[in-house]
Amino acid sequence: MKIRIGYELIYDCAQPTPMILSLSVHYSRMSDMIIPDHLIADPPVPISAYRDSFGNWCSRIVAPKGPLRLSTDAVIRDSGLPDIVVLEARQTPVHELPDETLLFLLGSRYCETDRLSETAWQLFHTTPHGWARVQAICDFVNRHITFGYQHARASKSAWDVFHERSGVCRDYAHLAIAFCRCMNIPARYCTGYLGDIGMPPPYELMDFAGWFEAYLDGHWYTFDARNNTPRIGRVLIARGRDAADVAISNTFGPNILKSFKVRTDEMFDG
Repeated sequence: MKIRIGYELIYDCAQPTPMILSLSVHYSRMSDMIIPDHLIADPPVPISAYRDSFGNWCSRIVAPKGPLRLSTDAVIRDSGLPDIVVLEARQTPVHELPDETLLFLLGSRYCETDRLSETAWQLFHTTPHGWARVQAICDFVNRHITFGYQHARASKSAWDVFHERSGVCRDYAHLAIAFCRCMNIPARYCTGYLGDIGMPPPYELMDFAGWFEAYLDGHWYTFDARNNTPRIGRVLIARGRDAADVAISNTFGPNILKSFKVRTDEMFDG
């Protein structure tokens, strides 16, 4: 399968404004790129790139005063298969976890394990260990939250989501991540492209998607509490502790995001 991916972001800056952008497809998918997702700035500006502490590709620019259009139009090869399901995957005891997973057991900006630990154990202590426990968490979060873009706000945390019972895909992911960590399962936040490939209409307005990965039986596996079903065509951009680590842009000056468009479409020959 070939998938066309891309975005268009239009900012209006009151003054020259430094920006850090996390918009590049994750390095683990580089061999799948047919047409690379090069960042295009209009008007042109110098762009430098680096890898952050989680291995994500980031770009640095200084946006000029006035409007700035950032875009890409790329094509990626995909297996066309849904997310992997391994029902027999076991939970690894904490003392046997690899060092690099331990960070993803701890609380973070949007995932307050200290405030949610008692609730998590009350809800999930009787569920089977391993894959079934993570799935039980996803099932609960999926039922517990009402989806709606009107419920989104930048400051909303897992604690807020649990009590307000509403949010967007990142909020589903944050609450599920927090519960997993409370139950001693490493979990990390993911952002990327996820279209409606293989799904029946009606289709929602396209946006970047948030999901998470849980560490079970020696592997990181994809889970999606928002959709709560294996999906086709997921294209990873970045991973981190939570959304604070993988924001599509961090801006260091006053600006307005005037327009925001994301595309991800299956391509058909002919």
